[in-house]
Amino acid sequence: MPRAHEIPKLRSFFRVVTTEEARGHLGRFPPLPGEKVRVQRAFRRVLAEDLFAPEDLPHFARANMDGYAVHAADTFGASPSQPAYLRLVGSVPMGRAVRRELERGEAVRISTGGMLPPGADAVVMLEYVDELPDSTVEVQRSVSPWENVVRVGEDIARGKLVFRRGRRLRARDLGALTGLGILEVPVHRRPRVALVSTGDEIVSPSRKPKPGQVRNVNEFSLRAMAEEAGGIVRSFGVVPDDADKLRHTLARALEFADAVLLSGGSSVGTKDIALDVITSFPDSEVLFHGISIAPGKPTILCRALGKPVLGLPGHPVSALVIFELFGAPLLRLLQGERPEEAFAPDRTVRAVLGQNVASQPGREDYVRVRLERQDGRLRAVPIPAKSAAVFSLVQADGLVRVPASAEGLESGTEVEVRLL
Repeated sequence: MPRAHEIPKLRSFFRVVTTEEARGHLGRFPPLPGEKVRVQRAFRRVLAEDLFAPEDLPHFARANMDGYAVHAADTFGASPSQPAYLRLVGSVPMGRAVRRELERGEAVRISTGGMLPPGADAVVMLEYVDELPDSTVEVQRSVSPWENVVRVGEDIARGKLVFRRGRRLRARDLGALTGLGILEVPVHRRPRVALVSTGDEIVSPSRKPKPGQVRNVNEFSLRAMAEEAGGIVRSFGVVPDDADKLRHTLARALEFADAVLLSGGSSVGTKDIALDVITSFPDSEVLFHGISIAPGKPTILCRALGKPVLGLPGHPVSALVIFELFGAPLLRLLQGERPEEAFAPDRTVRAVLGQNVASQPGREDYVRVRLERQDGRLRAVPIPAKSAAVFSLVQADGLVRVPASAEGLESGTEVEVRLL
């Protein structure tokens, strides 16, 4: 039983916040410094600076179709019944500059991407032109100026904004950058993440647990999820419920990491020593201890040595759901991603709820659901299970949010499913 003077201290720590307030606290940690990386290593990295086009793209006018480069005015009024006749003066070589100016009344063969000859201002598509034996072409359709042509700077003009800082670079973005000759980009450094598991009952997966013991389930899932969110992860093993040992491990973790994930030890109880240990470090503060959410209410966020320490519940489902909702966004924020994107789910689908879901008003619930198609519609079927049932999360396709203002959701309600 705790001593009387300890009880107020524990109660003062237990500050429950809403999910919105929790997100606000995560945003108090600034992005990590920037570094320059080669474009081929910049996939899913977040820009630390705005990028501007160093040149026009394209830097020469080029054909957007296979056909014939012409003066548009020479084709005005052309039709199948009254074609226009032009002199064929050759072909545009691919990958080479064209020096000869196209005169009025002339046409030249051109392939998609070929450089438009000086003087030409349009391309007639191949299917509207017939070549005749006397080196003339019969044009059966008129074109307007710059039709079927990509003009200089039409894709993007020199000096224009390419991407704003805070953008997470996608595969297609890398192609756009290399098209402009940008071979290095300024990005925020990837966060180093220390993973610490706590609890006397936790044993290595290689051991057969004795009665009262459980294998270390959280470490391996959390490592994969943190790496997927951009973190560089190092595990600091399992620490027993001992304040001195936990402090020693956290000191090593904080020396290495930009953020610490602490699995277990976040509930109120005689063995839950995490908060006492974390707040013993300089520049430490408890930002919250508890979120009005299920599963995962006993989540903590602290600052120690100026770095975030996110205390995740010990139950596997709670830990993984909380990481999905708050841990991954924290790592994205540290990488410089904008909050509206860092907290947005990667993928969602709309579905019809398969059965009633009860909820407690004032608490935001995330219900595990399985997706199935019935009568041409997607149904979200809730999976009833407790937060320690890890296979309920394995069987789930996604999560359905029940707002804190609701007492539940009725069967047949259209819901947004956050895909896992």
